[in-house]
Amino acid sequence: MNATNSLRILLAEDEEAMRSYLERALTNAGYDVVAVDRGTEAIPFLEAEHFDLLLSDIVMPEMDGIELAQQCAEISPRTKVMFITGFAAVSLRASREQPQAKVLSKPFHLRDLVLEVERVFADQAEASL
Repeated sequence: MNATNSLRILLAEDEEAMRSYLERALTNAGYDVVAVDRGTEAIPFLEAEHFDLLLSDIVMPEMDGIELAQQCAEISPRTKVMFITGFAAVSLRASREQPQAKVLSKPFHLRDLVLEVERVFADQAEASL
């Protein structure tokens, strides 16, 4: 069993095709993934369960990814945050408002996503040594 098997990711992405694509890639990479289609749907999961990473689209209906990340910081401060977005201006706002969060811009290869997720967890492992 490799180290990724115990790591849990909460994926919030409103676009169905992208959500299933990302969920499949992360599951294939060995992560335990829970996928939701909006930020407001992610909150109850954050309150009820532990996640190592919140992977969120920034532009979503009802609650955007930045607002979701702020809620996540209050509910589950140890959960890391990574954003995905297709909008450069939104990416700048995310960097300003959530400086500790990684922002991955669309389009990206699944391989790049998995590498970035691995990097977040590698940094976390080093920090806990």
